[in-house]
Amino acid sequence: MPRGGGVSARLLTVDAVIPALDEADSLGAVLDALPSPPVRRVIVADNGSTDGTARVAREHGATVVFEPRRGYGAACLKALDALAADPPDVVLFLDADLSDDPAQAGAVLAPILEGRADLVVGSRVLGQREPGALSPHARFGNWLATRLLAALYGARYTDLGPFRAIRYDALMTLGMRDRDFGWTVEMQVKAARRGLRHTEVPVRYRRRVGRSKISGTVGGSVRAGVKILATVFAHLLDPSSGTGVP
Repeated sequence: MPRGGGVSARLLTVDAVIPALDEADSLGAVLDALPSPPVRRVIVADNGSTDGTARVAREHGATVVFEPRRGYGAACLKALDALAADPPDVVLFLDADLSDDPAQAGAVLAPILEGRADLVVGSRVLGQREPGALSPHARFGNWLATRLLAALYGARYTDLGPFRAIRYDALMTLGMRDRDFGWTVEMQVKAARRGLRHTEVPVRYRRRVGRSKISGTVGGSVRAGVKILATVFAHLLDPSSGTGVP
């Protein structure tokens, strides 16, 4: 697929990936709100749920894959394995807890469908946030990580948000490996080192349904923050992260 402009959105296929751990109360609403088109199919990666998440996913038309090893990145990687037999042109990632607004998928996808970007991050910082949706420690961690991305890699972002889209062929060049909290920042670091065109669009962010497995506890937030910062620095010394345009 050409990387420049002039690519008709009609020719592009979009598949959505939704990692999920005990999100039966919210997942159905997420799936029902995803616009189709442009979304062709949805892969829900069940990360060890015990509450009927897989059943809800199937009832609302999604394909379910199971990744028993806990971790956001592990679930995403399992979902990508499921796409390999019939890959899309674009992969859309979003959370299962209704904090992201699935109705904004078109806005997140637009820069790629219009040939202007390879990676698009939905920025909760630039968009409207429901009071209490983004905790103070999450906002600080986000601020610190994005400034390190700019200083170390020249990558200008305001957010590491999970609501994002990326060209499938570009994603495959990144060699994603992180199986935990570092997945999103790994993608942004490697995209910068490979010269992928990136942009952000403002997205609405709401209080999630249920309690967050990461930011809902101080311990979870600390572990996530340490992992994210370690990932930012680790790729400075990792030759496999590469440089240049793929």
